[in-house]
Amino acid sequence: MPVRHERSRPVDRRARVQGRPVDSYPALPAEAERGAERRVTVVGEEVLSRRCREVTAFGTPELSALIDDMFRTMYVADGAGLAANQVGVDLRLFVYDCPDDDGIRHVGHLINPVLELPGPGSRRLLDDFEGCLSVPGATMAVPRTDRAVVRGFDKDGSPLTIEGTGYFARCLQHETDHLNGQTYLDRLAKRDRKDALRQMEDRRADVFARRALKAADLDR
Repeated sequence: MPVRHERSRPVDRRARVQGRPVDSYPALPAEAERGAERRVTVVGEEVLSRRCREVTAFGTPELSALIDDMFRTMYVADGAGLAANQVGVDLRLFVYDCPDDDGIRHVGHLINPVLELPGPGSRRLLDDFEGCLSVPGATMAVPRTDRAVVRGFDKDGSPLTIEGTGYFARCLQHETDHLNGQTYLDRLAKRDRKDALRQMEDRRADVFARRALKAADLDR
């Protein structure tokens, strides 16, 4: 008797905005169009090494403006994610525009995130290269789980659950680390950390020059 094979379900390749699929989405979101570029903090600054405060006031113009500015800053720096303390703001908030390993684009913001990782029995670690806008020019291999779930809220206080796989799962873990006062350097052996800092010193001027060009291009 022939074996019947279930047809695999087609992958929905629509972009996910705040975790929900949309039929179309602009290359540069409205938040980035409205926002203003802010300075990106660099490793060694105190705001990057302490746990950020919970957001308690939702639905305010100040919170919306911060999210807009973070989106703008992330695009200027060619980032896939950006945490609030990376623009010097001590709040538990990050924004992202990041593909997963299927090439599906994920865009949104998340406030007061709580990260959930697979248990030891189902955990799969992937060693892959990772960079950081606050460690400009450096990349190092960092082990991360291939799946992650983050629960939190949107800017109006509505609950959100965002699930990520592959590269997007790495992004969710990386940004949550920031809000806990960690950069990816804190996950490296001492020797690798020194290597990353050397890379940063060698390349940061070029990185800043590229950001200036991108900012000028977006302002046209």
